[in-house]
Amino acid sequence: MDILLQYVVKSFDRSTVIDFHYNELLQEYNWGLADQPQNLEEILMHCQTTLKYAIKTGHPRYFNQLSTGLDMVGLAADWLTSTANTNMFTYEIAPVFVLLEYVTLKKMREIIGWPGGSGDGIFSPGGAISNMYAMLIARFKMFPEVKEKGMAAVPRLIAFTSEHSHFSLKKGAAALGIGTDSVILIKCDERGKMIPSDLERRILEAKQKGFVPFLVSATAGTTVYGAFDPLLAVADICKKYKVWMHVDAAWGGGLLMSRKHKWKLSGVERANSVTWNPHKMMGVPLQCSALLVREEGLMQSCNQMQASYLFQQDKHYDLSYDTGDKALQCGRHVDVFKLWLMWRAKGTTGFEAHIDKCLELAEYLYNIIKNREGYEMVFDGKPQHTNVCFWYVPPSLRVLDNNEERMSRLSKVAPVIKARMMEYGTTMVSYQPLGDKVNFFRVVISNPAATHQDIDFLIEEIERLGQDL
Repeated sequence: MDILLQYVVKSFDRSTVIDFHYNELLQEYNWGLADQPQNLEEILMHCQTTLKYAIKTGHPRYFNQLSTGLDMVGLAADWLTSTANTNMFTYEIAPVFVLLEYVTLKKMREIIGWPGGSGDGIFSPGGAISNMYAMLIARFKMFPEVKEKGMAAVPRLIAFTSEHSHFSLKKGAAALGIGTDSVILIKCDERGKMIPSDLERRILEAKQKGFVPFLVSATAGTTVYGAFDPLLAVADICKKYKVWMHVDAAWGGGLLMSRKHKWKLSGVERANSVTWNPHKMMGVPLQCSALLVREEGLMQSCNQMQASYLFQQDKHYDLSYDTGDKALQCGRHVDVFKLWLMWRAKGTTGFEAHIDKCLELAEYLYNIIKNREGYEMVFDGKPQHTNVCFWYVPPSLRVLDNNEERMSRLSKVAPVIKARMMEYGTTMVSYQPLGDKVNFFRVVISNPAATHQDIDFLIEEIERLGQDL
């Protein structure tokens, strides 16, 4: 406990985010496993070493990933869950946790806008698996015989998602035997939003080839730009062609908690399924991802195998609370308690304040750099989410014409600055190329411990580390 609490304090004290090593870390410590046990002092030393070189993802200057922050109530809940050390497949071994999952998923469905919170859902090991669940259920809804007979019994199925969507849609198609070639990427506008007219064109094209469109996955909060697809227009197209509408709101779902920002997900209530990751924008400790499904009973029909050694039909309580047969997993970690306890501690208004603050910080960053010398925005206009995408242009490149040589040199700037950041350990921010755009920084803010001063520090640090390039 002393070691853990010292680490927690260091995560908030504005000291280094990271003490990064590679070869030395592998060579200087013996990580091997031995036949004989070690003593307590050695075991505690391993714990200290592990945390010494861990990345402080709760640090207010860690802007590298979509999931950041270190919530004390969530952390306590995680400790309690590990102490209870049980499984989520039946009510008989996890009565309180199963009830809390029921209550929490119902509340999330109410917030989405489904009448009375009706429907179904499950907590899964991350947004990629939640998206795969949606694909699995959509296929079963259209062709229930696939469960017994496999893909040989169904026609060529086609899924549609935007070219800025998460890679998990293709990964899910590969895992389910649908194939990555059967995932059609729809064009996006300059802000990264799916273009509805191109979606309809590609659906018609697939039908003309004799293929069967079975799922459209719209994104509410894309990974790089933080874009929100036009859900109402997508919903109209899905209704017209009788295609399952999924919304991947893994990153953007938290905005539903904010009265100021939830309009960005207008139309989500028309979806057949929604992925929502509270471990991202809502700051719940990893992992906490929910798949919500509008039609009750569909998950059960799709996934149940009725194993008699777990799901006996003559138990003395309501069998609907044995939720394990809805899941692909048998063993399932208790992910709900962190979210539930944080919700009790913060209330919906607390999550709203958290989200509003993070979006305000992103706008503050945007307003500082949009006209600042040495910065170029990747797309015009204020970001819709907390993703702020930009190039830092060192003085040596500012005099060059905007040609291929400049782009080639600019592509090398962000990786060098990022490497220096990690070497100094002062802050972390992600970069990536996208389409024809060379490497640019993508700052994401989901940690409410961050302040305006931390944003100012980030800008000054980028300039300090990149001035000589």
